[in-house]
Amino acid sequence: MRILGIDPGLQTTGFGVVDMDGHKLSYVASGTIRTTTLALGNLPGRLKILFDGITEVVARYQPDAASVEIVFVNVNPQSTLLLGQARGACITALVASQLPVAEYTALQMKKAVVGHGRATKSQVQEMTRRLLQMPGLPGTDAADGLGLAITHAHAGAAMRRLDAAATLNRRQHAMYKGGRSY
Repeated sequence: MRILGIDPGLQTTGFGVVDMDGHKLSYVASGTIRTTTLALGNLPGRLKILFDGITEVVARYQPDAASVEIVFVNVNPQSTLLLGQARGACITALVASQLPVAEYTALQMKKAVVGHGRATKSQVQEMTRRLLQMPGLPGTDAADGLGLAITHAHAGAAMRRLDAAATLNRRQHAMYKGGRSY
């Protein structure tokens, strides 16, 4: 299974692509999509760059699933709104590309990758490098994208098992509904 992780940002969006074969994870690619060539006030143009960039990453690497960081609320409400719009452009590109999208908080990603939720950017970089056996450190935004892909690789397998168990439980409940068995 190939997983794309996205760390959305209005100026810099990080992405990471990993392959999962059983419990083994392999690095495929990572990088950033930058909108800094446009003026800060050109929000529609920046959102288009993000949408087109994510669409291009999906076309190039053909992931089977995607994970995106959930926006946290900043002290500045305007910054939170802008980040939310960037995140929306990324999610829309993923959904338009027919990908299932999972969402994780930065805390969940840091716990999954480093082992604790207060990990620093440099700790996330180092652990993604180690977990994926990369020769060098990825950039901070790309490391977060890789971390989100790693988180989904671990959490996604558990969620699929839970979904399968819930489906089985619903089927069993339907079979025995009303005291009748079929």
